Amino acid sequence: MRVLLVEDDDRVAEALVPALTRRGFTVDRQATGRGTLDRLAGIDVVLLDLGLPDVDGVTLCRHIRAASDVAIIVVSARGEIDDRILGLHAGADDYLVKPYDVGELVARVHAVRRRRGDPVGVGGTGTEVFEVADVRVDLARHEVTVAGEPVALSRKEFQVLALVMAAGGAVCTRERILAEVWGRTWAGANRTLDVHVATLRTKLGRPSLLETVRGVGYRLSGG
Repeated sequence: MRVLLVEDDDRVAEALVPALTRRGFTVDRQATGRGTLDRLAGIDVVLLDLGLPDVDGVTLCRHIRAASDVAIIVVSARGEIDDRILGLHAGADDYLVKPYDVGELVARVHAVRRRRGDPVGVGGTGTEVFEVADVRVDLARHEVTVAGEPVALSRKEFQVLALVMAAGGAVCTRERILAEVWGRTWAGANRTLDVHVATLRTKLGRPSLLETVRGVGYRLSGG
């Protein structure tokens, strides 16, 4: 997923860009409002600070929305309700007040794209069946088999497995899984995800299939 960060504060950008990159995003940074409209091609999400030095952020949000259907998330220190209303009315899909947790930002990015119907989840891969070794996941039928035998999974267990299978060996971050399966994050979210993965390993009888990438998330190991 390609993100355009419109942020004039170098300290904020220098912290956020690598944090998002580690989570699998490709990030372009724009330090001024002017020139933003010329950089929208190929962008999936715009992270827009309203406190820009050269243009009014709300006005820029309106111009972006008029020029493109790209997802827009305002990330601003302006936390008053009037500011949020202005941002949303200007065309933003979501509004996050600084300071914020990067995990929450990532969850909101995925949630916004999911609400807009963009292909961020397993449904956007163009493939309905995934197979690794003797484990087979059929998205259309919502079925999982191991060595030809059906395995009963809960809805969320199935979604977690399907996301990791669809990634084809790439890491699925905790933030992405929580955003796409649960639609939010909360204090005990990581523990909940760990329990679901542990249950999956037990039910599948393939404990090495889902590999833990410490501090990041999970990926397919090939069984």
